[in-house]
Order: sequence, then C-alpha cells, then structure tokens
Amino acid sequence: MSPAPGARRDTDDGPVFTVEGGRPLVGRVRVPGDKSVSHRALLLGALAAGDSVLRGLSDGEDVARTAAAVRALGARLDLDTVSRSTVISGGPAALHESDGPMDMGNSGTTMRLLAGVVAGLPFTTRLTGDASLSSRPMDRVAVPLRKMGATVEGRTERCFAPLTIRGGALRGIDYTTPMASAQVKSCVLLAGLGARGDTVVREPVLTRRHTEELLTRCGARLTEDDVAGDGHVVRLSPSELAPFELDVPGDPSQAAVWVVAACVVPGSEITVERVYVGRGRRGFLDVLARMGANIDEIPATGPGDLAATADILVRFGSLHGTEVHAAEITGLDEVPVLAVAAACASGDTVFRDVGELRVKESDRLAGVAALVAVFGARAEVEGDDLRVHGTGRLVAGALDAHGDHRMAMAAAVAGLAAGTEPTRIAGWAAVATSYPRFAADLATLTGNQR
Repeated sequence: MSPAPGARRDTDDGPVFTVEGGRPLVGRVRVPGDKSVSHRALLLGALAAGDSVLRGLSDGEDVARTAAAVRALGARLDLDTVSRSTVISGGPAALHESDGPMDMGNSGTTMRLLAGVVAGLPFTTRLTGDASLSSRPMDRVAVPLRKMGATVEGRTERCFAPLTIRGGALRGIDYTTPMASAQVKSCVLLAGLGARGDTVVREPVLTRRHTEELLTRCGARLTEDDVAGDGHVVRLSPSELAPFELDVPGDPSQAAVWVVAACVVPGSEITVERVYVGRGRRGFLDVLARMGANIDEIPATGPGDLAATADILVRFGSLHGTEVHAAEITGLDEVPVLAVAAACASGDTVFRDVGELRVKESDRLAGVAALVAVFGARAEVEGDDLRVHGTGRLVAGALDAHGDHRMAMAAAVAGLAAGTEPTRIAGWAAVATSYPRFAADLATLTGNQR
C-alpha cells in the first residue's frame, strides 16, 4: 500500500501529524463554512427575536464555543439532521445571565465578539479561556466598551482573561480603531445595537465586513462609507434585529491552504468549491495572481449568500516573489501559508506591516520565519515586515505548531511540497479548532483514502 499522506501518532506532547509529500493533489474539495461568518451568525441569531435558520456552519471547535455561549445565555439551538441546518431561537427577552463563567477555549473571536454582545445586556458575565487565549490582550475591546459605559475588568492593564463584564445602559460613541481589526469593529457594533444614540466606527483600513453584511440582513439601520482621509466608516443606529436565513459560504482562509498546496505541488489540479471571494476576503487570491499562480474563479452553482462566492480552480505552476501589504490580507490569517508559497517561489517576497501577527494564537511573525527555515528557505523579521527568500524547492522537516492551527496547516502544505521524505508536525490537535476534517480531505485529494 502507498504511504498515507497524513498520519497521527501520540507523544507526551500531544498528537504529531506526519505528511508524506511528493504526490499531486487532484480532485474537488469543499472547505468548512466560513468561521468568521459562523461566529457572527450565531450571535446575531441569538439577538434576533424569532427563529433564524443557518446552513453550513463551521464545524470547528471555535464555533462550537460560540454556540455553547449563546445557549448559556438562553438562546435555543436545534439541529435539523435532514436539512443539515441549525435553527436558533433568540431575542432580548429570551436572554439571561449565564449560570456560571463561560469558557471560550482557544477562540479569541468568540471572546471579543461576545464581549460586545454581553456589554449591551443588563447583567454580569464572566468570560474565560485556555492558557493561550488568556495570554492574548483584550484591552483593544475593553477600551471602547468602557467608553460606551460598560464595566470591563481583566488581569493587568492589558485586560487579559478572565474578563468580567457588567453591561446595559450603553451610549453610542464615535470610535476610531487604532489598528485594523474586524473583531474590534464587530465588538463595538454589537454593543451599539442597544446603545443610546448612534455608534460610529472608523477604520483606517477596511477589514472583514461580515458583521455589517449580517446586520444589514437582519434589518439593522446601518450605513457604510469610504471617506478620503478617514478610511472606512460604519454608522449604526439602535436597532431591533429580525430573524434571518443564511447559507454560510466556504471559508477563504481554509481554502487558501488547498489553493497554495495546488500551486506548489507538481502535477496538482484541484477545485475548491463555493468559497467566499467578496471584498475584504479575497486578498490571498490577488497576491497569488501577482506571483503568477494558475488560478481561475468560476461562478459557483447553488444557493449563495454574502455576495460573491466562486469555485476556485488551481493548477501547479511556477511562482515569483512579490510585495504584500497587510491591508490586502485582512486578519492576516493567510500569511503563514502565503509564506510557504513565497518560499517555493523565485526571488524575494516581502510582507509589509504584519506586526499584528505577534498577538495571534502564537507569535506567528517569529513562527512563520522559523517555519520557512525548517523547510530549507530563509526569512527575516525586519521590524513589522517579514522577508522570505524563495528557494524554489523545499526540504522535509519537523515543526512544533505550538497549538496554532494556521501554522500547523501551513507546515502541512510545506511538507507536501518537500518531496517524498516525511514531515512531522507537533501540536496538530489545534487544527480541530477550525478544520476537523483536514486530514480526511488531504487523503482524498492525494488519492490515499483509507
């Protein structure tokens, strides 16, 4: 039997995933529903009075934390196994103080967005998380929520979890985000739904618009403008939300893993089905196109929501270096796997102003440089920039992902491009937070179903 493309073995430090490279990826794959959209859909479904129907939610652990949180607050979730949809019944009258602290696990998105929701509710909520989440500062949401009138308490001035939030009776504010962050923007907007007066969020660089898209779908009174010298401006008036239906499109950040893999593994040709490619999320495709990637976007068939979706057809081909600005990759989630593409390319690729990577699930800025080095290329961190020297060919290696799902999947792509020697990735369990069936999809695309 041919060696499997991915296998697990357990060590004292947790599961290790082994990738056997040297084999093209061929076929079709559908990635999990978009994680960012899934979080927001569950939260808005809990706030909307009535029954909302959600199809294609992400099945990762992070979104499961959000589902558990809205249940703890009093919303009802029912799974229809026939239609594979989730019906969420909520509304302000249904929500109440949770019986105890709510555990966000490793999901920073859940903690930051839920902080905005509970800040607008007239009771006290305690939010906890695992060791990794508890090491990520929450002051970026605590500051605007305090300006709106909520009490937000955490450890040290940086407001590390656990967080205690006493909400209700908020006032709208005019807030300029100090850095590009869709989570901060969303937190403020969610808090502003029941605030007194309008809430305005100004962001110098456009970030993911899923909160705005879904608020509009729910009937919220919201406007958006791109203002010269003021960036992207969102204005929200106090609003009651109506229930809604949603087909969640495929997650672009997960799709990027397969797209890059097909670009860098010889002989590959795959189609990633029904991926969201709307404004603010398609940056990785534009970057790869500049690098010379062989990619076609085909309008997707079937139901589509949140504006643009497409099937993405990718074939192997040579790549060359480019310059990437942080504003192109909102959230920076695709930077680790794009760095793998850069390592396989000819020439240098520079990622500009990506210092925000330091406060992700791990220090991804240093981690990406280390990942590139493990697989035989070179990279340097220059302030908030990352420079990757393309080598054209990678070598197999071993990497500890340190509990970071993006780093683990990027390492798997590097292993696929590194010839026939095995690559071993420690800390693989983190992949379940966003893409539980990654190994199964890898086996299908490489023809190694077991």
